[in-house]
Amino acid sequence: MSDSVAVVWDDALLGYTMGGDHPLHPVRLDLTMRLADSLGVLSSGRVDVVAPTPADVDLLTLVHDADYLDAVRRAPADPGGVGHGLGTPDNPVFEGMYDAAALITGGSVEAARQVHTGAAQHAVNISGGLHHAMRGAAAGFCVFNDAAIAIAWLLGQGYERIAYVDLDVHHGDGVQAAFYGDPRVLTVSIHQTPLTLFPGTGFPEETGDPATAPGSAVNLALPNGTDDSGWLRAFHAVVPSVLRAFAPQILVTQSGCDAHHEDPLADLSLTVDGQRASYQAVHALAHEICDGRWVVLGGGGYGLVRCVPRAWTHLLAEVGGDALAPGTEIPQAWQDDVVRRGLRAQPPTTMTEHGYTGFARWDPFTEHRVDRAIGRTRAASFPLFGLDPDDPRD
Repeated sequence: MSDSVAVVWDDALLGYTMGGDHPLHPVRLDLTMRLADSLGVLSSGRVDVVAPTPADVDLLTLVHDADYLDAVRRAPADPGGVGHGLGTPDNPVFEGMYDAAALITGGSVEAARQVHTGAAQHAVNISGGLHHAMRGAAAGFCVFNDAAIAIAWLLGQGYERIAYVDLDVHHGDGVQAAFYGDPRVLTVSIHQTPLTLFPGTGFPEETGDPATAPGSAVNLALPNGTDDSGWLRAFHAVVPSVLRAFAPQILVTQSGCDAHHEDPLADLSLTVDGQRASYQAVHALAHEICDGRWVVLGGGGYGLVRCVPRAWTHLLAEVGGDALAPGTEIPQAWQDDVVRRGLRAQPPTTMTEHGYTGFARWDPFTEHRVDRAIGRTRAASFPLFGLDPDDPRD
């Protein structure tokens, strides 16, 4: 059960818009908050909605180079000449880009501050989770790496063990890169195999800098087509064990929902029911391992109507401690709003896709594709935590 929850939100967060038919359309956030509000998720007595403030230069330079910040500022006036990964199809330049990205980052730091100070046990910023941005470059729709900056801020408050768990279908490469040599931060990413998906990193053998932080990165790369049961089987075969061994003082999660079977940019096969189960699993681990200190960020997800609003409304409800029943009906007014906006997708009518979320525990003697992926990750990472890669009890 959640004690107190902060939801970081302001309509100004919708200003991070890359225009045209770019997949990262802010309507996904607007529809999520409207759906959550219409289902009463935001009206719980435990939930406070908190407005973000923009991250300043001191915060942004915890992770990014000053010359990169200058390039982001200059980009709208010189969209083709600043470099740094800006002005590409993935990261087109848009007016107000610096301010919009700084506001999202400030929102994630505010979520971290809410949990750190004890103002909230859990805090969520669904606009955050822009995990691909690097120290000196934009990448994968991400201008500033708000997740890494929030973690760096927490390190500055004295935390010695922070765990970051990335549920996005794409590898959390920017956060991993930021802390690959830092033993105080464990990054765990469960994603589609880099053999078939951007950014092409996140192989199981990427386990942290061997000289300074062996075991600081855990990567679970799943084969194309992995469904709810396979994903949950893999998650439970790896993530709880390494988190328990690391014993973090605070948990940060990136909750990208682009592993959905309808997502246009990837090839895993989860339903919103599987994603709901993943949020339940992480929530339980936060309470088991670090007294419920849980900072929750958004991430990818490009099914603007049928996936993101349902998945993240389930996320907000789970974080808030009043999980929605899968069969909950979606209000007609929300469906009508989707139609009025002229969005191409047929609006869903319930909060479920009737996905099967049961799963069998991992067995080292099977040869299923998912089990081979599990075995490879366990073989690479578990010995670094003092765990037996071949013992299902670990």
